[in-house]
Amino acid sequence: MLFLILSILCSVTVGVIFKVGCKKNLIISQVVAWNYVMAIVLCFFFFQPELSAIDHTAPWEIYIPLGILLPVIFLVLAASIKHMGIVKTDAAQRLSLFIPIVAAWLLFDEEFNSYKLVAFLIALPALLLILSKKTDNKNSNWIYPAVVLVGFGAIDILFKQIALATSLPFTTSLLITFVISLLVILTFVIYEIIVKKTKIQLQNLLFGLLVGLFNFGNILFYLKAHQAFAKNPSTVFAAMNMGVIIIGSIVGVLAFKEKLNTKNYIGLAFALLAIVLITYSQMMLT
Repeated sequence: MLFLILSILCSVTVGVIFKVGCKKNLIISQVVAWNYVMAIVLCFFFFQPELSAIDHTAPWEIYIPLGILLPVIFLVLAASIKHMGIVKTDAAQRLSLFIPIVAAWLLFDEEFNSYKLVAFLIALPALLLILSKKTDNKNSNWIYPAVVLVGFGAIDILFKQIALATSLPFTTSLLITFVISLLVILTFVIYEIIVKKTKIQLQNLLFGLLVGLFNFGNILFYLKAHQAFAKNPSTVFAAMNMGVIIIGSIVGVLAFKEKLNTKNYIGLAFALLAIVLITYSQMMLT
């Protein structure tokens, strides 16, 4: 469970950085670009991926869609927050949990015991209760949170497939994915510089490098968790999402003075119960 905990902490930290950065009028495409520059540097120097092993036999059918999805969903996430608000966007992102859970059953032939089934039945109302907040945003353009939901679900599934792939070490797979993502986001940055006349700003560089540091840790530990729980991917899918919500809520209350209502606290209790059941079900299988 150590890898899962580290991945959750890194994920929450990325969210905190973006929350602080929202007040500084960051150019998101530049932040995302510098994020991947940092991730590539960390991946290359810390793990020394086997570049010579990269050839046509590598699972490019996984790398390419994942490399495209990662930066695109980052941008859609920002657009969703702008048009629909943080509450609805966060709900869509966390509800994407149920896409990989269904995939674990249909694609990865995972066997579900009664404890895990009960945990998943508890998880849905837990998510809805935790994210139950009033919002003044009357915008009805649901295309953004809808894309966020489907996109994050697809990304979870693709990461699972990379974790199971054996043709290349997963650190090499990470590097390939980051490079593809950087190339994709650079097209957005160049477009904004040429068409919108934006300029490269130091604050975007600093925030981007910081995001890249923790985003790298998040993805790395997430893949390691999937390798550790190779026969039970839904354990990672569920615990990751529940953990991020719980820790994120605690950080929100203590650091950002956000207020939680009674439904939110009930949801947190349900989420904790779901994680306990998922963990117990994993212990029974090992």
